[in-house]
Amino acid sequence: MGRPNVGKSSLINRIVGAERLLVSELPGTTRDSVDIHFTLRGRNYVFIDTAGIRRKGRVKDKIEKFSVIKALQSLDRCHVAVVLIDASEGVTDQDAHICGYAFERGRGVILAVNKWDLVKKDPEKKKRLADTMDRQMSFLSFAPQVYISALTGEKVKALFEKINLLHGQLCRRIDTNVVNKALADMVQKNPPPKMGPGRLRFFYATQTDVMPPGFALFVNRPDLVHFSYERYLLNQFREKLDLTEVRLG
Repeated sequence: MGRPNVGKSSLINRIVGAERLLVSELPGTTRDSVDIHFTLRGRNYVFIDTAGIRRKGRVKDKIEKFSVIKALQSLDRCHVAVVLIDASEGVTDQDAHICGYAFERGRGVILAVNKWDLVKKDPEKKKRLADTMDRQMSFLSFAPQVYISALTGEKVKALFEKINLLHGQLCRRIDTNVVNKALADMVQKNPPPKMGPGRLRFFYATQTDVMPPGFALFVNRPDLVHFSYERYLLNQFREKLDLTEVRLG
């Protein structure tokens, strides 16, 4: 996914090694979402090439509105969203909005910074890119970043390592004993602060979902779970259960 003309179709053509998709410097070339089946090292993938997503205020053509709807619907079919960002332009508000769509749906997100060949030898552009990445994508600080060039093929194979990694984390089922051991370690390391006359006690925890992984914690007083302690538990679960590059449900 990504804004118009960031290189989505070019990337898929580079991956499959053929001009399967029409590529043009004019934005809006891709109108409908297209499934591309690909096999690498015995593993099957389906890439969905989507239309570029512009800001709502700039989408006026009915066909383009349909294209954007189809692109967003593709998120409901995918496991991992590879969001392409134009390295030469830096990260925009719209890039962050597109990532937000994937994040809200619990998909794995890979930030694929394309056209890296135009930036990597320019310290000023690299600094500007890093600054905008930190500022606009702070809510996705855990998402892997891959700096690629669909034109030259640089680092394109590295995408598959991240895709496989995220898919594994998103679908991982963790034994309840392991989850409870992790919870006990967290609470022992940093007990919950005492609030009022009561004391928060944790009974047990268990995994409730995948895609993304979700967990339920059973306590005596849910009202005593302060948001800062909840954030602590969330971060610790991600670290201790090796779910560091995906969000938890």
